[in-house]
Amino acid sequence: MSAAQVWSVDPRTGKRREQVAVEATAADVDSAVRAAHAARGALADRTVRAAFLRTAADRLDAAKDRLIAAADAETALGATRLTGELARTCYQLRAFADLVDEGAFLDVIIDHPDDTATPPVPDLRRYKVPLGVVAVYSASNFPFAFSVPGGDTASALAAGCPVVVKAHPDHPATSEVAAEVLRGAAAEHSLPEAVVGLVHGFEAGVELVRHPLIAAAGFTGSVRGGRALFDAAAARPVPIPFHGELGSLNPVVVTEAAAAERAEQIGTGLAGSMTLGVGQFCVKPGLVLAPAGPAGDHFVKSLADAVSGVGEGVLLDHRMRDNFVAGVTERAALPEVEAPIAPGAGDEHTVRAGFLTVPAARLAAEGPHDLLLEECFGPVTVVARYEDGDEVTSVLSRLPGNLTATVHLSSEETEGAGDGSAILAELTPLAGRVLVNGWPTGVAVAPAQHHGGPYPATTSTSTSVGGTAIERWLRPVTYQSTPEALLPPELRDDNPLGLPRRVDGRREG
Repeated sequence: MSAAQVWSVDPRTGKRREQVAVEATAADVDSAVRAAHAARGALADRTVRAAFLRTAADRLDAAKDRLIAAADAETALGATRLTGELARTCYQLRAFADLVDEGAFLDVIIDHPDDTATPPVPDLRRYKVPLGVVAVYSASNFPFAFSVPGGDTASALAAGCPVVVKAHPDHPATSEVAAEVLRGAAAEHSLPEAVVGLVHGFEAGVELVRHPLIAAAGFTGSVRGGRALFDAAAARPVPIPFHGELGSLNPVVVTEAAAAERAEQIGTGLAGSMTLGVGQFCVKPGLVLAPAGPAGDHFVKSLADAVSGVGEGVLLDHRMRDNFVAGVTERAALPEVEAPIAPGAGDEHTVRAGFLTVPAARLAAEGPHDLLLEECFGPVTVVARYEDGDEVTSVLSRLPGNLTATVHLSSEETEGAGDGSAILAELTPLAGRVLVNGWPTGVAVAPAQHHGGPYPATTSTSTSVGGTAIERWLRPVTYQSTPEALLPPELRDDNPLGLPRRVDGRREG
């Protein structure tokens, strides 16, 4: 039997564009993983790794027109959005190159012998080493930044780990072009092309996480798909770390004072955030707690005015479009749910943005309205109208983990008046990033960034964005009473690599 064909599909029409690959068999996956495993030693030199990452960014820049044309044809995200995303991806690669050059991520700690300590301390030298081959599962909604050349790949390569990427079926042609660019960058530095492997197909993804030479995995996608792979990673004879981003509601609380102060500004801002990228951002605000009084009415009207001006959009594929239409229809049919601007189907290929409202009391206890507390992928949000702070607390107490949580406060509340601090204290356990008077869409690539959160937002406490994302692919090892001549250069007393480190409790470098 011949392997299943992998087709590039135009989401604007639902029609096939071209065949770009065939689905990988178990033997294909095994070959890719073994080749990547054999290439591990080639990534050992930090100088070469950093140069490779910078060359990868340069080559992606040079291939910009080809990459953006391929991605737009497969995702309908538009050249403007994709240009920005590719620039972010290149910046991320260069940022990891700088991190590799600096070397602080190795977390070198040296304790010299101390016989006076209780108990005595022998000579101990600790740093971090790469785990091995990393499986990367591409995301549908970010064909660059969370796919073949994205953050999981960049951080794994920076750590010294080869990758085998499972391409997303929504952008297989883009994946092939991106992989080709990265392999070209590897070859320029005499690295094996196998440091970046690529496979297609659902079964290939399952085979990948089960392969005994895969040492860790990174995933961005649905709760259902991510949890299945997470369970498979844990069920292996030798379980492996699985860093999955699965789903997030990203709640927002609008205080009554904030609504009274700037209802129009908040409503307009929410409309822009919830419809950005046709509502296909993982940090889209999907639940908004707003007051039930006149100030809240003003906010809802402002939101309706802004959303009504948003044109129909194309989702990443027709399966997502059908799920969105079915999801908003089911939610709108619940008792006391209203649709000031009804979300749903546009023409046979598009969707309409909209939002639903519901009394917050309906969400404060278990019942059919729990559906409103689940993520609905696409341009829709739920506005829950609360009567008092107790209802806000009750709803927040029922939410699962999230990537983000946001509160909009009045100017007086930001200066310490009112319940602003109390709301922040309620939001902090719910999310990995807590925002005040902003919107969660837009995840800056910065050292202090954290893109993760309590389950089901992510399956670990790590971040997939920012420099500390590299920590996912490293493990610490300590050498005890090891002769200097046998130590790795990173741990020698003369510090030949000039690394920042902590020696006998004091920071050096």
